[in-house]
Amino acid sequence: MSNVSYHISNLLEKMTSTDKDFRFMATNDLMMELQKDSIKLDEDSEKKVVKMLLKLLEDKNGEVQNLAVKCLGPLVSKVKEYQVETIVDTLCTNMLSDKEQLRDISSIGLKTVISELPPASTGSTMTANVCKKITAQLTGAIGKQEDVSVQLEALDILSDMLSRLGGMLYSFHSSILNCLLPQLTSPRLAVRKRAIIALGYLVLTCNGNIFSELMEHLLTELKRNESTSTTRTYIQCLAGISRQAGHRTGEYLEKIIPLVVQYCNVEDDELREYCFQAFESFVRRCPKEIGPHIPNVMGLCLRYITYDPNYNYDEEEGEEEEMMETENGEDEEQESDDEYSDDDDISWKVRRSAAKCLEAIVSTRRDLLQDFYKTLSPILIGRFKEREENVKADIFCAYISLLKQTQPIQSWLHTSDAGGKEDIPLTMLQNQVPNIVKALHKQLKEKSIKSKQGCFSLLTELANVLPGCLADHIPALMPGIVFSLADKSSSSNMRIDTLSFLHVLLCNHQPEVFHPHIKALLSPVVTCIGDPFYKITSEALLVTQQLVKVIRPLDKTCAFDAKPYAKDLFSGTLKRLKAADIDQEVKEQAISCMGQIICNLGDHLSGDLLPTLKIFLERLKNEITRLTTVKALTLIASSPLKIDLRPILGEGFPILASFLRKNQRALKLSTLIALDILIKNYSDSLKPAMIESVLTELPALISENDMHVSQVAIMFLTTLAKVYPSSLSKISGSVLSELFQLVHSPLLQGGALNAIIDFFQALVITKTANMGYAELMKQLTSPIYSSPGGASVTLHKQAYYSVAKCVAALSSACPKEATRVASQFIQDVKNPNSSAAIKMLAFLSLAEMGRTMNLSAQKELKTVILEAFASPSEEVKSAASYALGNISVGNLKEYLPFMLKEIGSQSKRQYLLLHSLKEVISSSPADSLKPYVEDIWSQLFNHCECTEEGTRNVVAECLGKLTLVNPSQLLPRLKKQLSSGSPHARSTVVTAIKFTISDQPQPIDVLLKGCIGDFLKTLQDPDLNVRRVALAMFNSAAHNKPSLIRDLLNTVLPHLYNETKIRRELIREVEMGPFKHTVDDGLDVRKAAFECMYSLLESCLDRLDIYEYLNHVEDGLKDHYDIRMLTFIMLTRLSTLCPNAVLQRLERLIEPLRATCSTKVKAGSVKQEFEKQDELKRSAMRAVAAVLTIPEVEKSPVMAEFSSQIRANPEMASLYESIQKDSASLPTTESMDMS
Repeated sequence: MSNVSYHISNLLEKMTSTDKDFRFMATNDLMMELQKDSIKLDEDSEKKVVKMLLKLLEDKNGEVQNLAVKCLGPLVSKVKEYQVETIVDTLCTNMLSDKEQLRDISSIGLKTVISELPPASTGSTMTANVCKKITAQLTGAIGKQEDVSVQLEALDILSDMLSRLGGMLYSFHSSILNCLLPQLTSPRLAVRKRAIIALGYLVLTCNGNIFSELMEHLLTELKRNESTSTTRTYIQCLAGISRQAGHRTGEYLEKIIPLVVQYCNVEDDELREYCFQAFESFVRRCPKEIGPHIPNVMGLCLRYITYDPNYNYDEEEGEEEEMMETENGEDEEQESDDEYSDDDDISWKVRRSAAKCLEAIVSTRRDLLQDFYKTLSPILIGRFKEREENVKADIFCAYISLLKQTQPIQSWLHTSDAGGKEDIPLTMLQNQVPNIVKALHKQLKEKSIKSKQGCFSLLTELANVLPGCLADHIPALMPGIVFSLADKSSSSNMRIDTLSFLHVLLCNHQPEVFHPHIKALLSPVVTCIGDPFYKITSEALLVTQQLVKVIRPLDKTCAFDAKPYAKDLFSGTLKRLKAADIDQEVKEQAISCMGQIICNLGDHLSGDLLPTLKIFLERLKNEITRLTTVKALTLIASSPLKIDLRPILGEGFPILASFLRKNQRALKLSTLIALDILIKNYSDSLKPAMIESVLTELPALISENDMHVSQVAIMFLTTLAKVYPSSLSKISGSVLSELFQLVHSPLLQGGALNAIIDFFQALVITKTANMGYAELMKQLTSPIYSSPGGASVTLHKQAYYSVAKCVAALSSACPKEATRVASQFIQDVKNPNSSAAIKMLAFLSLAEMGRTMNLSAQKELKTVILEAFASPSEEVKSAASYALGNISVGNLKEYLPFMLKEIGSQSKRQYLLLHSLKEVISSSPADSLKPYVEDIWSQLFNHCECTEEGTRNVVAECLGKLTLVNPSQLLPRLKKQLSSGSPHARSTVVTAIKFTISDQPQPIDVLLKGCIGDFLKTLQDPDLNVRRVALAMFNSAAHNKPSLIRDLLNTVLPHLYNETKIRRELIREVEMGPFKHTVDDGLDVRKAAFECMYSLLESCLDRLDIYEYLNHVEDGLKDHYDIRMLTFIMLTRLSTLCPNAVLQRLERLIEPLRATCSTKVKAGSVKQEFEKQDELKRSAMRAVAAVLTIPEVEKSPVMAEFSSQIRANPEMASLYESIQKDSASLPTTESMDMS
């Protein structure tokens, strides 16, 4: 310790030296010491250091002063609280000094100290005390000081403090407000501006009373309108407040808007500019409250975006150029007359702020798109000729915003909406394209780079939104593109923008439209490939790659002769392909581009082809470029021009084989695809040794750990079996054993399973030794037959289905064997010694075989299946039911009437028989079912009032899927049943509708849309269960096909929200021995209602009144465990989707979260209770973490207090940290699937 004090006192002594260099060095050394974490100062040293530094602030030498100020930062955290107060006191006093330099340095000192104060959340009292000291001094200085520069500094520091530590100053809020309001009328504009900034930070943390006092004051002053100058300030202040705390301004908008509208009409350009800035901040920050005023605000924007009183645009466009010259001449004369100069003209500011406000409206109100295209689009297009560059840039931005909003939403949710309202804006835009091009194409040849870049970004967006829309306008645009690429004065950014537009244009239009312009385009693009700047080169190579496809499209015949251009494109690209010392991005683009050139123009390259392929071989050996090269080779190998790859295959094939060993997944996949194409197209050039080198690598790739790689590897094997059957004898046992292991894996399904089935079928046909039908069947089924008794230990249920599908595939490939095998399976089932597993496999295999083959030859089949329905094993029963269903699909005529008869007569087996019927309806083509529809329908309706819910659900699924067979007749019948007396029947019908809704477009959609409203009326059904299934149906629609219900939300939502309320009459007490237990019968319905609310968030957010929605989320946060879990997830989602609304409701939302996070479980509770609470806390903390990601949330006093509580409580702090870690490792979007 003493060592440090000695060192420090040594430094302090040097600081008193007369030599400024000594003082400087000593202060610098002190700073180094203070920045060390280990340093501890005793009381005496603290005092001396503080005293010395404060003295040095008044040093004659500026550099020493600056260093002394920098030392204050680290010092704050190293000394006791009273020392910090001494520092602050001195600095505040210095602020009022007469010496300007001292004042400046002290204000920097205060800012440094404030930025270093520990935040409130650390629980230290020092910050609060120091802030109170500073605030009292500052408000005094601001209020009474005549010297403007002191006021400005003090306002600056106050803003700093309010933005970082506003919540701690709440006792001063009203005095701060009283001190700031008079500054809004200060004679100095700078003071007003800073006062507005300070007020903006104040409204983030002040309470409601102070906020309303401020708003009332502003409104009163605005109405009084003493002078235009103060009115400007008050409007700026309103805009500033709404930008910082929009969620609080909303309720005052009704009073504010009329006033601001009124001031828009005053002849004062600056005032108008501020009015539009205010409108813009209201539109962005109070979207709900501004809603009714949008048409009015938009009208004003459109009026003033063309407001240019000192300039005449009315001349014809053709004469515009000459007009410019005469205009300037007139201007000069005018200037001498009445001293008016262009510098005084600030009307451009009005136009710019109007354009920005329009952009805000467009980007927040997608629902008004059609109106925008009627009124706003033509006016904006008309303003593309704007003479002020800055304004023009904003007008382009507004139009680009409009285009982005028009982009059809690319998501599975909206696929079904196509053809409806979505298309109208696109058609309206299509009609305006000629005007857009007419307004822009001249500007593409202007000098101004900013304008040109604006034009290109707008055109790029347009080509993306409406592919093909510029086809007729290519001749108008080409000169501008060529000019921007070839012009010596173009900046590199300009060239990059032009190239990226050209790329989009080439991708989104038909090749023919470019053919007349290839000659003009080619040379500037090739010149860009040679550009020294790597970004230009890389963009140019991308464009070239697309150009090659345009010059000679391989997918259709084309009269255009590409030969004259091949040489230029090739040599330009080759230069870049050869170079080793270039940027990685350029290397990769050059390889891809050359791959495309060889693929499309390889037959024109003659002697150049071989050397280029050799370069590809070199690039294959290089770790950095190998992946791109593999993709380029795949492209060349699949070219219809049959490029000769023999010279490089000998050396290349082993290299490709070695890639299958590498630990880079993308490389493995790309290599497998490349090998697949090579074997298909170059089988005659491959030697057996080459293929063996690949085969040895395959076993390692086939495993359940990576299904996709396995799938691609198996597809490669299938190709091999078809093209090169002789090589299959070399397939070592290891590949097959891996395959069988995969078939028996519980994870196998989908693409990988289909790949295996294809492979087995291809393999069996080759008749390779040891891989015939019998051997493969034995290997497939051996695990089930070999293990005595309970084979279910070894295999998962899913594996039985996989094996059965493979058995069926092999049998369909070898029809001769099929009947024998089917008989064998029937014998297995009849054999009383067979284990349940064997029977299950037999039934599943018969099911898969029966679906594609007619098994009517097997006479015993029906009796065997019906006997199995009485089996003691549930698995065997369900397999038999599955078998009956699928065998019927293959032979409807014989089996369906039999099944319907059984359903009618066998009441005990109904459930299983109905499951069979469900298989029939799901798997049969609609046409073959049509003759039986009436019989099935009447049979199903006999059972739709069954008391057993499981049976009713199967009936409902059958009804729903049957309705899809003939919707126009059957849907009205379902609707008729809604009025039937029994609640069971109603619930079955509503559930049936749920099964008619799928996420793919269906013919029934149009009919459903018309009548789904009637089915949704069951949300008001007196029966609880009917309401629950109605909610499940509504949820399915909201999740899979939102277009069905979007327009009904206004009527449906009140009933949905009604179901989220807790019903006291549904809660009852049950006595369980000595204990009383409460049961809530309404819980399932509430849960279903909240699930619907969650689905609506994803699909119909724009149709929800989010504040009404939040009221119900709030109630859910205090409900039962299951519902709280749901609402926490909803809150997490809401924080990303509509952060502003969550901010407005923060105080009410945080309380239940805080309550959940701080509950304690009673000591004697059971283990489940502890787990439940942990899960709840975790979920609540996830919601808290999501809320904390909202920008500006930390400025809310409630949230600041809660986050300090989290940090102070070790249990909560560790939970919060673990959630932070989890979210860092997960992908960003989290969403739950509730279909």
